[in-house]
Amino acid sequence: MERKKASEYPQELLNLFDKYVHGDIDRRDFLEGAKKFAVGGVTATAIWESLRPNYAWAQQVPKDDARLKTEYVTVDSPQGNGNIKGYLARAAKAPGKLPGVLVVHENRGLNPYIEDVARRLGTSNFIAFAPDGLTSVGGYPGDDEKGGAAFAKVDKPKMTEDFIAAARWLKARPDCNGKIGVVGFCFGGGIANTLAVRMGSDLNAAVPFYGGQPPAADVPKIKAPLLLQYAALDTRITGNWPGYEEALKANHVTYTGYVYEGAQHGFHNDTTPRYDEKAAKLAWDRTLEFFNKYLRA
Repeated sequence: MERKKASEYPQELLNLFDKYVHGDIDRRDFLEGAKKFAVGGVTATAIWESLRPNYAWAQQVPKDDARLKTEYVTVDSPQGNGNIKGYLARAAKAPGKLPGVLVVHENRGLNPYIEDVARRLGTSNFIAFAPDGLTSVGGYPGDDEKGGAAFAKVDKPKMTEDFIAAARWLKARPDCNGKIGVVGFCFGGGIANTLAVRMGSDLNAAVPFYGGQPPAADVPKIKAPLLLQYAALDTRITGNWPGYEEALKANHVTYTGYVYEGAQHGFHNDTTPRYDEKAAKLAWDRTLEFFNKYLRA
């Protein structure tokens, strides 16, 4: 199936899909709302199918790339759900100790797109660990809609503790240089902000992509430099950026923020029509540059 561009869909329809993705409406409500856009023989179901992820598009780094050593590992999380499983990607021949980067998924679990992001970091000489927040409910079920349903059942405060445990485990690894960053997308962007609050100076850099912002009262706890990536058309999340920026300035937090013009929420995810190649590549280049600056000894 050929990937369409977000610009080929009415914004109202993309906003409706955004509500569906974030659990504000169910699939039946989305299909009902999409009916008015179903013209010229295209059904509402066909529209829904065209907006869903196609994981064949997401593989920028093959699973068996010879440059990498990848494996699934389980990390103890006594304050959380007991343990959390994740995908570890690192250089097959590492030139000494490397920085660690925690990769936090959207509200669907550890899907192939997020595993590929971990491999991309691995090929850039980071030790990337992508935990699966759905571990306590059986793990990512191989399908994003089922993943969303499973995500709704997870104890959220415990899942946050799971990600903190994963970050501390990564930082303490003997092959890590002791510096770690976090990059997260959507729900994971919110977790990246939360880790910046919760971990203080134990976190060395955070890159939230279109992530929910922490309360202003928590901002003084942030010690890590932040690189904040937002989409101009993502009013639900980007609308709260000015207030967050004000709090960051008031507390002298080191940060850089970008709002990508014409981009939708989820613009980095290359499995759906919301992917914006230009914005995604620029944001990713900035992410690598940021991690290289703050995580290399």
